Amino acid sequence: MIKVLIVDDQAILADGIKSVLSSCPEIEVVGIASDGVQAVNATERLMPDVVLMDIRMPNMNGVIATQEIKKKRPQAKVLILTTFDDSDYILNAINYGASGYLLKDISAPALIDAVKNAHAGDTILPAKIAKRIADAARMVSSDREIKLKRRFALSDREVEIALMLLEGFTNKQIASALKLTDGTARNYISTIYEKLDVSSRADAVAKMKDVLNS
Repeated sequence: MIKVLIVDDQAILADGIKSVLSSCPEIEVVGIASDGVQAVNATERLMPDVVLMDIRMPNMNGVIATQEIKKKRPQAKVLILTTFDDSDYILNAINYGASGYLLKDISAPALIDAVKNAHAGDTILPAKIAKRIADAARMVSSDREIKLKRRFALSDREVEIALMLLEGFTNKQIASALKLTDGTARNYISTIYEKLDVSSRADAVAKMKDVLNS
């Protein structure tokens, strides 16, 4: 049984989501919270497997609530409920550990599938959101790209992925955003590590920061 916590300040929407999810025998809605503070407290109390998190809420928004939940219950999967206009929040939410994003116009069967897939460890990214993430990752100054290319002899794609590593993207999120297989993304990252002469993500990030800040 997948335990789900719904977080949304619009009661009618939260009730609708509960009704949809409750129609699936594999999912149990264990609670509803109306803001980020309630969400954090409810997560500690109810121990959900998946949290469906709205972004724009009073008291504490969904991005900060995601950060707090992942600190207290790292194994919980947080799926952001978003409108396309909210996508400016996405990179921050990724950095804080969100497992993906659902657009609020999602169909009932797709919502159920998304919860199941997130619980299984998949990254959930609608095409419009994935494109926005990829575009955001490319919106870096040419100066940063040039510095990394010259210092480490990285290809254009390697620079793109290196900058996403710098922004805190996971391997799965890089693969989803750039439409790569998980294996291809891992291969690119391994090549980047070799060119940077490091063996870990933390060392790679530290080395790139040193170069970019010099």
